[in-house]
Amino acid sequence: MENQTIITEFILLGLSSDPRLQIFLFLVFLTIYTVTLLGNLAIMLVIRNEAGLHTPMFFLLSHLAFVDICYSSVTIPKMLGDLVTMQKTISREGCIAQIFFFFQSAGAEVFILAAMAYDRYVAICDPLHYTLVMKTEICKQLVGGAWTMGFLYALVNALPLLNLRFCRNNTLRHYSCEIPSLLLLSCSDTLTNYIVLLASSFLFGLTSFIPTFISYIYIISTIMRMRSAEGRRKAFSTCSSHLIVVALFYGTGYFRYLRPSTSSSIVLDQLVSIQYSISTPMLNPIIYSLKTKEVKEAIKKLLKKVC
Repeated sequence: MENQTIITEFILLGLSSDPRLQIFLFLVFLTIYTVTLLGNLAIMLVIRNEAGLHTPMFFLLSHLAFVDICYSSVTIPKMLGDLVTMQKTISREGCIAQIFFFFQSAGAEVFILAAMAYDRYVAICDPLHYTLVMKTEICKQLVGGAWTMGFLYALVNALPLLNLRFCRNNTLRHYSCEIPSLLLLSCSDTLTNYIVLLASSFLFGLTSFIPTFISYIYIISTIMRMRSAEGRRKAFSTCSSHLIVVALFYGTGYFRYLRPSTSSSIVLDQLVSIQYSISTPMLNPIIYSLKTKEVKEAIKKLLKKVC
């Protein structure tokens, strides 16, 4: 009898059950996903084709754009499919796989952001040794290390989910599979999973955030000591876009995963999740295009060629 109650698939409630609102949401998120793909592909394309952008900073930015495409593709296509179908289900294995790839992409993103912060630190605080420190081989190792750390972060959190049993409720009050929502449905002891999630989030999060934080302490200190107002403005303009992206990603991500899950916070959790998993990958290329003069000019040149 117990085997018959074992749950093998979950129902995703999504953002709304109103058919008319679902059509509207489908169009909204389809637009967001299209902008995300086109924006990040444009960043990758202009950096690849523009000789003046073949520098370590833009090399890392192109990989950030690629991660953002992977990151948004983990959840949005499934979400769009659920908005136009009546049966919003996902298998247990598919749910765990979605969590794995989500953590993989998120982990890679935070470590690439840390590498970008280090790149700005060397460029502003030690410009004479910039070409020596930020060599092509070093940049490739930083990107490879980011993907490796993301893989480990995903593995540590996804593997323990395979041992969980689900035998009561199979309704996920969310538009995608996320660990906090999934653990609430388990009839197994989830204390270990919560400890692993908390410990890994602090370990991997701090490992990437502390270098970013320290880099910007030195960067801001160096900028404030500059005598030229134009020099300060130019130095800060190269960092402001990165600071905005870091604040958006870390702020919403930690708010979602490190706060207690309660039934009264479902709507808030969905809004926060939309910000860091859907909006941020779309906003990143827009922020860098508007705040980085070289990228802006390269995109203008690309648009002129296309037109």
